[in-house]
Amino acid sequence: MVIDTATARKALTDLPEGRSYGETPDLQQVYLPRSHLNAMKLDVSLVTGMRGAGKTFWWSALRESGVRHLIRAADPRSTLSEDTTVRIGFGVAPLPDDYPSIDVFPRLLQNAEPKAIWRAVLARHMAPKNHPLRQNVEWRDRVAWVESEPEAVDRLLHERDVALEQENEHFLVLFDALDRCAGSWKDMHRAIRGLLQVALDIRPYRRLWVKIFLRSDQMDEALIADFPDASKILSSRIDLNWPRRELYGLLLHILGNGEHGDVFREFLGGDWKPVGSSGSNAFQMPRALADEDQQRKVFPEIAGSWMGTNRRRGSTYSWIPTHLGDTEGRASPRSFLAALKEAASDTGERYPNHDRALHYDSIKRGVQKASYIRVHEIWEDYPWVDRALEPLRGLSVPCPFSDIEKRWMAGNVIEHFLHEAENDEVTLPSPHIASGTAGLRKHLEALRIFHRMFDDRVQIPDVFRVGYGLGRKGGVKPIR
Repeated sequence: MVIDTATARKALTDLPEGRSYGETPDLQQVYLPRSHLNAMKLDVSLVTGMRGAGKTFWWSALRESGVRHLIRAADPRSTLSEDTTVRIGFGVAPLPDDYPSIDVFPRLLQNAEPKAIWRAVLARHMAPKNHPLRQNVEWRDRVAWVESEPEAVDRLLHERDVALEQENEHFLVLFDALDRCAGSWKDMHRAIRGLLQVALDIRPYRRLWVKIFLRSDQMDEALIADFPDASKILSSRIDLNWPRRELYGLLLHILGNGEHGDVFREFLGGDWKPVGSSGSNAFQMPRALADEDQQRKVFPEIAGSWMGTNRRRGSTYSWIPTHLGDTEGRASPRSFLAALKEAASDTGERYPNHDRALHYDSIKRGVQKASYIRVHEIWEDYPWVDRALEPLRGLSVPCPFSDIEKRWMAGNVIEHFLHEAENDEVTLPSPHIASGTAGLRKHLEALRIFHRMFDDRVQIPDVFRVGYGLGRKGGVKPIR
């Protein structure tokens, strides 16, 4: 079957935008890459990923019984189920009864150990109605009670675990957005370290679980895992990744569950099984469509085969994720979908009679739009990155690091950072900034924005280069 061009273009134009924080997910848009499915297991306490990999999505989605049912259907061996009790231990959404807010937590850190704070959060969720942890409405009082009554807390957790065992149920507490719990890298690392200690302490329980979502750059093991048996938590870590086949799998899943899903399911073929409760319009994509060979057959029907008039420009299938990747080739699903959405809209405006849903020139414009989205995502998490990259506008890469240093020195970038860090005028500045330009380079490399080539020049991936107005020139290829 050949897909109708107008139908495909409309479906791509209607691809979903990025989600609002904590927004309830639509079951039709819940896609399960293999690494994500593994990360949902109850015995996985630590889940990491780049910005946009899906950490906050799962923090929100796991609270929905329908999503837990979908996960159990995809992995029958999973102990996660619709009956699992799920609570929030930390996040951006204001839930003052469930955890200290982003304004309260830093104050608690001034007078209490992070482990005690998290222990109070966990115990508060387990406590019955008339318990002191519920009668006290201030978190400072709850933390003080936990610090003064360690045996009572142990007894509370033990009794709750025994009761859950008898009821054959599980209790899961989710933690996300931990960069918001502190105003400095030092305090953030202290808070994460304390939370990992609590995660280790509850491992012996059979029915109590925590799941901690962290950005990859927060995983500085020397600072957050310098306590006995920390390896037991770190060894269970799962990284949420999006290889190329899963990005396209997400796209095909959304198309097969969209407004014209019946048309796409017939076009794509395979056994699309209904999921969710009776009457649900959600379908599970056949895993065969997550195979690259199969995807390479169907995607040219939507976007054509080449990024030009012949194969010398490269295939559309590989070109899009390649130009959206960071220095490790990782592309976020949000930027991938945004590129296709913009490409469809642009094709409709500029090339309405094109014989495919996407024109190759429109794909290039779509990637440009996605680049600006990716830059904005980075700015949201690391406001200081904009200060570091904006002076480089107009520079062509790859280039000697000395060219970048000159721009930074001319703009007094390091001096500004040091002043802001000293006066707490910026949230979470680079922890390497005390090392000057070399330290700033090191952190940009850790964020996968800078790539150090074997001749020591700096390369910047297209997804960041375009957004900051940098040029590109040929030269030595990066080390693989």
